Amino acid sequence: MPADAIDRLRLARTHRVGPVSYRQLVARFGSATAAIAALPDLVRRSGGRAAKVADPVDIEAEVERVQRLGGEYLFVDSDSYPHQLGELQNAPIALIVRGDTKLLKKPAIAMVGARNSSAASCRFARQIAAELGQSGHVIVSGLARGIDTAAHEGAMEHGTIGVIASGLDIAFPPENKALQDEMGERHLVVTEYPPGTEPLARQFPHRNRIIAGMALGTVVVEAAPRSGSLLTARMATESGREVMAVPGHPLDPRAQGCNQLIREGATLVQSASDIIEAVSHIDPRAANRFNAPPAELFETGGADPDDSARSLLVGLLGPVAVSVDELVRQAELPAPVVQMVLLELELAERLQRHAAGRVSLIS
Repeated sequence: MPADAIDRLRLARTHRVGPVSYRQLVARFGSATAAIAALPDLVRRSGGRAAKVADPVDIEAEVERVQRLGGEYLFVDSDSYPHQLGELQNAPIALIVRGDTKLLKKPAIAMVGARNSSAASCRFARQIAAELGQSGHVIVSGLARGIDTAAHEGAMEHGTIGVIASGLDIAFPPENKALQDEMGERHLVVTEYPPGTEPLARQFPHRNRIIAGMALGTVVVEAAPRSGSLLTARMATESGREVMAVPGHPLDPRAQGCNQLIREGATLVQSASDIIEAVSHIDPRAANRFNAPPAELFETGGADPDDSARSLLVGLLGPVAVSVDELVRQAELPAPVVQMVLLELELAERLQRHAAGRVSLIS
């Protein structure tokens, strides 16, 4: 792997550097290498502790392990990166993938649901996954038990993508190892985590955002009111994607989440044709999604904020998330200056970024 790619991974693996701050740093300094050199001064400006940059030896070892597993890296600014996912401001900087990357060029539908799913719902998931595949769509899901597994199995003839919350070398649940291996050979397995990463609970929401972000729309087949499937649906909504749900019996707890989504405006799904119709108006290559980041989000220009600008913006920020546009209006400062201060605060662990370009101060 070229030295500049190693430095891109070093910057992406650096604590405190997130998807937005990564792109801002590269835009400001021209390369990941230059951004790494600038980090100490940027952190110092906002009173933070020195950022620990990933060691190049560790990154080279990670790359070697990925290659041994048959994987490769896709960077967010590369042509091979999933287009729909790349539109989001919190898109992962680097994906690790194994399998047929040509599937990323096909229009995708996400299908998620309960792990303890009913036999009828699993049968329905397989059926509509197969029919969507016949219509030219690839199915994206999370390789979990239940509906995820059924969706992948139904799409095996036409193409399916599994997004996992661990390294490529770890299958979760363990009983899906054979399915994950087959998908890595014939289809595609995607993760943002390096080999050896165990599937911790806090990583599943990040996996869910990739599932929702890769697809034109998300179909929830069976879900309880508080479940990861509903979280995926919410992320799809925040990303401006279609949300669809399969209705169920009102007395079945596994159907309450889907029925709730339909009540809130999700498209009711009774067949694959309902899904195809719901996404038929969407151009898979159009860069006009609700949550697509504006170009200026990553532009800090030649901004060099002074202490008065920093104090003003810290005073305007609080624990309640506010849009960056609102900060620019209230502060009456140029957008690049505001973005630069927010970048400094994030690197100093004083700022948290939220969906739809909102930020809040960490108390």
